[in-house]
Amino acid sequence: MNDRHSIGFFERFLSLWVALCIASGITLGTLLPNVFQALAAIEYGSVNFIVAILIWLMVYPMMVAVDFTSLRRVHERPKGLIITLVVNWLIKPFTMAALGVLFFHTLFIDLIDPANANQYVAGLILLGAAPCTAMVFVWSQLTRGDPNYTLAQVALNDVIMIFAFAPIVALLLGVTDIEVPWATLLLSVGLYVVIPLLAGIATRVRLSRNATHPADAEAAVARFTTKVKPLSVLGLLATVMLLFGFQGQVILDQPLLIGLIAVPLLIQSYGIFAIAYAAAKVWKVPFNVAAPCALIGTSNFFELAVAVAIGLFGLNSGAALVTVVGVLVEVPVMLSLVAFANRTRHWFPA
Repeated sequence: MNDRHSIGFFERFLSLWVALCIASGITLGTLLPNVFQALAAIEYGSVNFIVAILIWLMVYPMMVAVDFTSLRRVHERPKGLIITLVVNWLIKPFTMAALGVLFFHTLFIDLIDPANANQYVAGLILLGAAPCTAMVFVWSQLTRGDPNYTLAQVALNDVIMIFAFAPIVALLLGVTDIEVPWATLLLSVGLYVVIPLLAGIATRVRLSRNATHPADAEAAVARFTTKVKPLSVLGLLATVMLLFGFQGQVILDQPLLIGLIAVPLLIQSYGIFAIAYAAAKVWKVPFNVAAPCALIGTSNFFELAVAVAIGLFGLNSGAALVTVVGVLVEVPVMLSLVAFANRTRHWFPA
């Protein structure tokens, strides 16, 4: 894969940076509560302008990196794509919702404030309904996955996400007795998926306009994404710091809460990987397709989940807290699965 998909220093230690930002956010939120209250007040309707800018910084670079012309190749590796689509859209959202209800309405009900149980379930639903868009390139490279296949699966999932994310989230929130603010949900999808997606496509077209050869166009896009990629990481870390600044007192009052939220996330991640990886093995999918197709189903588009949680439930909500814990949990989990996949490469056809 080219340089824009190579794993960098920040990605490799993302969980460490997230943990540091969590600690910084809680500290600053405790010391400077008036500052965070002022930041929370900079909003119109359901959109906080500070968070919206940070989310766009996160999402836009990854949308530029996705080449939607790769959709012309989706028929070349149908088995892997079928597994990815079934796991992402027919299994993962529903198992995540089920685990949320099991843990926060039953198993953990004596350990949490029951009034917040629905918020935690909602955060899990948002994570489960948003398949990975950016970090899957990193996981694919670490397993020496087929880069063309990875591009095709990400592009296809992004197109499906535009139409399927809101209905699935609304369905699962409704089934779990959580009020569905449709207008806010659709606004969030428009702001954080459709607009960055269109901006990314427009940027690729502009960067490729003067290229005389496809390789030159790809190189121009790679140079651009390399320049803007740090903005994406900074946007994520700043968002984490803000959210934990708003949530600091809750965390200090309930130190076990982060661990409780992590439990269903861990079960979901390893369980979904097992389903997709086993399906790829049974179906004799080549390893350079099997590994990415299992990893994309396991990983989450946590940037979108964070943005929608804030839009639907607010900066101080339990749902927003869950989505940020998802960021903290995801990177070490995914690295462990990458290591497992590389050790079991011999299970699959070359």
